[in-house]
Amino acid sequence: MEKRSDAGFSRKRSSTFGAYGSVDRSCEDQSRPESMGATLMDILDTPTSERAPVLYPRGNQKETELFEIIEKLQGSRIDEQRCHFPLPLKSQLLAPGGERPLVVPSEAGGFWIDPPAERPTDLSPTSSDPGADPERHDVLERDAEAKIYRDLFRSRYHHSFTAVDPLLGSLVLSVCLEEDENRLRVILRMKECSLHGVFSMSLFTNVPSTVELAKMLCDKVTVSKFDAVCFLKAPDLIQTFDEHRVSPNFKFGVLCQKDKQFTEEEILSNNEESEEFKDFLSLLGETVQLHGFTGFRGGLDVCHAQTGSDAVYTSFHGREIMFHVATKLPFTDCDPQQLQRKRHIGNDIVGLVYQEGKTPFLPDVIKSHFLHCFVVVRRVAPGDQGGGAAYQVSVTARDDVPNFGPVLPDPPIFPDRSLLREFLLTKLINAEISCYKAEQFSRLELRTRWSLLETLRTELSTRSQCMMGDPCLSAQLPQNDGVRTAPEGSGGFIENFKRAMRVRSHSFETLGGPRKTGTSSQKHKTEKDSESDRSSASPSTSSDAGADAKDQPSPPEET
Repeated sequence: MEKRSDAGFSRKRSSTFGAYGSVDRSCEDQSRPESMGATLMDILDTPTSERAPVLYPRGNQKETELFEIIEKLQGSRIDEQRCHFPLPLKSQLLAPGGERPLVVPSEAGGFWIDPPAERPTDLSPTSSDPGADPERHDVLERDAEAKIYRDLFRSRYHHSFTAVDPLLGSLVLSVCLEEDENRLRVILRMKECSLHGVFSMSLFTNVPSTVELAKMLCDKVTVSKFDAVCFLKAPDLIQTFDEHRVSPNFKFGVLCQKDKQFTEEEILSNNEESEEFKDFLSLLGETVQLHGFTGFRGGLDVCHAQTGSDAVYTSFHGREIMFHVATKLPFTDCDPQQLQRKRHIGNDIVGLVYQEGKTPFLPDVIKSHFLHCFVVVRRVAPGDQGGGAAYQVSVTARDDVPNFGPVLPDPPIFPDRSLLREFLLTKLINAEISCYKAEQFSRLELRTRWSLLETLRTELSTRSQCMMGDPCLSAQLPQNDGVRTAPEGSGGFIENFKRAMRVRSHSFETLGGPRKTGTSSQKHKTEKDSESDRSSASPSTSSDAGADAKDQPSPPEET
């Protein structure tokens, strides 16, 4: 067996926190044995179709197998992540002169672009209303009916009921008598949605039963009775469920694309911020120090500076926005993929791309299962007001993202900075809300709602029985029966999904779930089910965010 010196195997590893797809590059060393052949760096950087077989030294079979596994996993993974401009298009864009669009369509398709290269009509494809006013900047509501219970039920005397339907699953019904108007207001919460209705008392000879009211809202209800909820803090639990989709907080990725940058690696590796880019960031918001920051942090570290020392933050019409600026996130040497940056930006849903130069942006150049929309901005000429600059804007999103406003002007040029800021922030918020309706996200939202509704019904039913004097259930409940509400600063369906899995696990442990081998075994089973749900229903995280990002599809919740 050959003996190797330690110097021959000195390595520098690109360290990212739990990133599965990180590139492990070896430093060249003249003392390395010739029999090693191609280095691991060459293996990873060479397309799989062009690779020559690697000659490993004889002796340590386990080490040889390890290198083979790394070659297979990393090689195919990196090739899948790369997206290249078509060569004819790239040559054309590198030619001097000529007007170049902000966004060019992908060869694979799957994205719409606004404004399109050839506008068939006078309407913007991002306008949800054909008669929309281009100067109106209305922010979409995440869930317009989420606060009905808070506004119209909690201030009045009302009752809530629970049931389990053989076909529809868990049901939670709330009924309120509005004596002034002589009518009944009803909310029926089901797996798919919540139904809200108002019925005049003149329609009934007597006060209707809960089953009758439920069937008037949904004729698919087949239960024979509902159980009354008598838990004193039930309104808090119900309100938390109804508003779990509503959040005043948003986070967006910000990328700087310099001239002649065509790949993800080039864009993510930008470190220096030009005065032009700094001026654009000041338009978005103010630069804040992360250490000790008390506002919405968007998953950034505010204690140990692991995600940089500062960030761009703003408040807009009562909403907090944190921008994940790539140049402000940590830069890792020997890691061309910059996974510490991709970890945050790849897990955002909407990205903002600022172009320094005239190199167009390709929608799928940033590989991510989460990023569904990009807003691209380029400074084109000095503005007419105050000696500022005029900016051109373009929007691109996946085909299954529905239309959203505000409408781009024609031409899409903004000479006024204040108007541009109003447009961009509104467009970014509306883009994220519209992206939730895409197929991947809507499936995940449905699973999240089902889990939260099941937990709500179980907790209301169990705690109501405890108040009625069931000693067995009372012994299983925690001494502190405070309501578990969403932590301040959290929001977004991804965080809600993770919270639903945790709450579901907690409910099995403390609220009378079946126990065969104790709490730990049930908890293990629930966590296993949670991981299975995430892998089947949710889109996996950005392709190069790795296994850590797979298990945790978005940055940690804000606390």
